Amino acid sequence: MKIRVFVSLKDGVLDPQGKAVGHALESLGFKGVGEVRVNRVIELDVATQDNAAALAEGEAMARALLANEVIEDFSVEVAA
Repeated sequence: MKIRVFVSLKDGVLDPQGKAVGHALESLGFKGVGEVRVNRVIELDVATQDNAAALAEGEAMARALLANEVIEDFSVEVAA
């Protein structure tokens, strides 16, 4: 089963990569772009066919390695 883990910076945490992307877009002529935040999506194949077990495994992976919970939030979904 395929799952997706979405990782994003918490509100209030500075995003230097987002600032760089926003600046680059502006310099390319894209005016009026507001705040830019860069997030990550990690797709994983897990060895279960049970949705609840797949979500629990994804959350465990995120807490152990994929997200820094001090500065990042995450969510997990089963991919369609």
